[in-house]
Amino acid sequence: NSLCRPDWPQLTDLPASASVGIKGYCHCAWPYRCIFNNSYARIQLLKIQEAKAPSPSINRQTSIETDRVTKEFIDFLKTFHKTGQEIYKQTKMFLEAMHYKRDLSIEEQSECTQDFYQNVAERMQTRGKVPPEKVEKIMDQIEKHIMTRLYKFVFCPETTDDEKKDLAIQKRIRALHWVTPQMLCVPVNEEIPEVSDMVVKAITDGLKACASDKLACITRCSKHIFNAIKITKNEPASADDFLPTLIYIVLKGNPPRLQSNIQYITRFCNPSRLMTGEDGYYFTNLCCAVAFIEKLDAQSLNLSQEDFDRYMSGQTSPRKQESETWSPEACLGVKQMYKNLDLLSQLNERIMNEAKKLEKDLIDWTDGIAKEVQDIVEKYPLEIKPPNQPLAAIDSENVENDKLPPPLQPQVYAG
Repeated sequence: NSLCRPDWPQLTDLPASASVGIKGYCHCAWPYRCIFNNSYARIQLLKIQEAKAPSPSINRQTSIETDRVTKEFIDFLKTFHKTGQEIYKQTKMFLEAMHYKRDLSIEEQSECTQDFYQNVAERMQTRGKVPPEKVEKIMDQIEKHIMTRLYKFVFCPETTDDEKKDLAIQKRIRALHWVTPQMLCVPVNEEIPEVSDMVVKAITDGLKACASDKLACITRCSKHIFNAIKITKNEPASADDFLPTLIYIVLKGNPPRLQSNIQYITRFCNPSRLMTGEDGYYFTNLCCAVAFIEKLDAQSLNLSQEDFDRYMSGQTSPRKQESETWSPEACLGVKQMYKNLDLLSQLNERIMNEAKKLEKDLIDWTDGIAKEVQDIVEKYPLEIKPPNQPLAAIDSENVENDKLPPPLQPQVYAG
């Protein structure tokens, strides 16, 4: 068994008195059916289990969500009898093996998980003769079970730059808050209450722990978008309508940990779901939407580079709707809010223009003063004369004044 480890308790690890009455051992010599003749055997086996640190599925405190998913998984497998028992055994062994692989890189853990998916699916088809449609359902439940157990260890691990990418895309989306549906050619009219509700549902659909559940959330979000387009246009939505609207929804919702969720789905989702069906189609469109947002520029929105730079810097924003363009059914509070936003935008633009004018005036004034000082210096140059020679002391030795009388000398008179 590839899962056997040398640090697991073997038959020889047990004292002779403890092995009395044990009926059988698995391939690893781990007891799976025991009848103890005395309490000493129980105590010794418990000590060995504590010292050898068995898998976390036994000792680790599981969450309510994990317990619920595990119970659902077991109830689901009961309907497959012997095949279900074999699947549960393989799944348990995989989780125990992954416990000892947490030091591996996330790419290596992802590869192990994908190999497990493939091996289980092939074994069900070849040995168990399970029909393909049932294989897909079983694989969905297996993925949900194991990824709920492994989620906190493999989602956005510290060894990756997923969190850094999350912050970068979040900052980018915040900087693009000014993008309007008209710029993206979004065929959605949010003034229609039903359409507005669909947009809100598309934004608020959360992402859950399991990779397949996250994929299902993306699918639900996409279906809300299709419904919003259909209601607005009174006809089925096309792929050309869907992608711009999805980009707008991502910009408007700014989902948390967007890149981490995309990486998590890519690494640990059952590949058959990503490569086929509507789940894979919607996920591919989401990846395209994120890539578009990361590279969005003035040309993408049919704007001049000057306007794009002003919008990105916050100097101004696209003109909001005027009050007279609103439909009679529109909420008065919303009308007033957009009017106030428009006034704030105009005020901000006026302040920025005045600030730039003041900055230019200060620069011109500084240059003018410097020029005047230079002109004065050139007109009245400052001549610096050499210092005069110092006068010699009167009692110093001076050859030029040798005709002077000698200095007076003090006289002493007796008397």
